[in-house]
Amino acid sequence: MKKKNGVNITLFVIIIIFLTVLSCSKTDKKNISGVLMETDRDFSAMSVKDGMYRAFLFYVADDGVILKNNSFPIKGKETLIKRFAGESDANFTLSWEPLYEKISKSGEMGYTYGIYTNKDKITGEITKGTYVTIWLKDSFGNWRFVLDTGTQGLSDLAE
Repeated sequence: MKKKNGVNITLFVIIIIFLTVLSCSKTDKKNISGVLMETDRDFSAMSVKDGMYRAFLFYVADDGVILKNNSFPIKGKETLIKRFAGESDANFTLSWEPLYEKISKSGEMGYTYGIYTNKDKITGEITKGTYVTIWLKDSFGNWRFVLDTGTQGLSDLAE
């Protein structure tokens, strides 16, 4: 009889450990939900406050790529620094609102997409479009974009 009770106690302990591990992994998934939406909103807020160029240079990964209309891919943070040197973003404000995020099971890669708004500060003209940003965590655990692209010409009727 004692041997059977020992087996039951061991089995009970194994089940408790298993359930604890499962519940922890579900909690971790819940903790990362929304983190890319928040990161993308912070990215947009920095663009509005400090300028688009500064925000893009802050959030781009060292090997990040930007795809723009009528342009070859702009590859790497160093290339962006050179490309943005001497440019001014004082005449426009670029902002965006993410609509969706998806994060990999490992929690190290994900993407967001949404609607961007570009406001010309001189004419007041507003243009809108859609964008997608692919994110990776850097070695410090910060989200940095590895690919950013958008499409122009979203009409007000499309909202």
